Amino acid sequence: MFDKVLIANRGEIALRIQRACKELGIATVAVHSTADADAMHVKLADESVCIGPPPASDSYLNIPRLLAACEITGADAVHPGYGFLSENARFAEILEEHNITFIGPTSEHIRIMGDKIAAKETAKRLGIPVVPGSDGGVSSEAEAMKVAEAMGFPVLVKAAAGGGGRGMKVAMTAAELPLSLSTARTEAKAAFGDDAVYIEKYLTKPRHIEIQVFGDGQGNAIHLGERDCSLQRRHQKVWEEAPSPALNEAARARIGDVVANAMRELKYRGAGTVEFLYEDGEFYFIEMNTRLQVEHPVTEAITGIDLVLEQIRVASGSQLSLTQDDITFAGHAIECRINAENPRTFRPSPGQITYWHPPGGLGVRVDSGVYQGYRIPPYYDSLIGKLIVHGKTRNECLMRLKRALSEFVIDGIETTIPLFNELIRQPDIANGLYDIHWLEKFLGKP
Repeated sequence: MFDKVLIANRGEIALRIQRACKELGIATVAVHSTADADAMHVKLADESVCIGPPPASDSYLNIPRLLAACEITGADAVHPGYGFLSENARFAEILEEHNITFIGPTSEHIRIMGDKIAAKETAKRLGIPVVPGSDGGVSSEAEAMKVAEAMGFPVLVKAAAGGGGRGMKVAMTAAELPLSLSTARTEAKAAFGDDAVYIEKYLTKPRHIEIQVFGDGQGNAIHLGERDCSLQRRHQKVWEEAPSPALNEAARARIGDVVANAMRELKYRGAGTVEFLYEDGEFYFIEMNTRLQVEHPVTEAITGIDLVLEQIRVASGSQLSLTQDDITFAGHAIECRINAENPRTFRPSPGQITYWHPPGGLGVRVDSGVYQGYRIPPYYDSLIGKLIVHGKTRNECLMRLKRALSEFVIDGIETTIPLFNELIRQPDIANGLYDIHWLEKFLGKP
């Protein structure tokens, strides 16, 4: 087991990783920008190192400074959390070259799955069902038109190196394709430094279903069920739940076995999420995230398994502590992402939290790195906390969520709590009848 883990992240996920390390008796190192000097993860770590000014490119994304922090503190492993460098294959390679363990997959698997075209080809080879689309990138407007007309409109133009909805454009008709293509290329180049794009069939009313997988790099792999992440705005998840209201046990077992077998064949190491669009009883692979997900607590709630602790164990060389037969699912869990944003316009709302009162009680969990008096900096993602509730049934879970939201008080800034108070009253939400377009249509109402 590791002696000291450096956490190359900030906010609630840095605190989440710290807690797992402490339960394993591992010392922790927090890194921070000058803007995060008063952050909770810095206050609670065994050691902390300032790695630069507020811009992420000068601090949390600065590999030489992170490496220097490891050397200064003697950290023998790095946990990247999510975002930032968590899916940067070169970062994983550099750490390994310096005999520092990257708590995550191999750089090869990060690289393969980070390229959406290569990921799709790998998924097909492993027997995972994929969305119909181009065999690879499209290099010209004429080639794109040929592919799109062959599968039929509407189609989706996607950045090969994309994520988070950037470099992704819908063309409803042939006339819209040229603009969608050029816009996607421009966005992809600006966001990822790579303007390669590919084309997929655009599904009209799918759900976003993701399967949590775990492997030990030694040929053992399991799945821990699915999460439904269909409530999204601009391809950004807002509400996640497990299990999905749309799946039955047979569908869950079928797709779970497919991805677990694929991870065994890959000899995948660590936590990962295989994401699908689900429509008319069929699953279509869209991407794989080779890291811990923001929404991992809902899986922890229904399985009772600490995913971060298992990540650390596997990275240290241990085999998986569980087999598929050990996995059982109990009850229902929902996560709401509490962002420092206007609940209608989603405009960021940085500033000082003047009052902070999180909810509590049975089945209620709040993952957050903020506190009363903390000043939210304007430089980073607006996520300030996650409210996770668990109940024996989905209805009990919804009622508990309603109660927890009514107790959650955050003053001094705007948050998305009022949005969730609205959503919890909607019949479609209560009945689980929503797809990936539902939230944007709801927000479009007067």
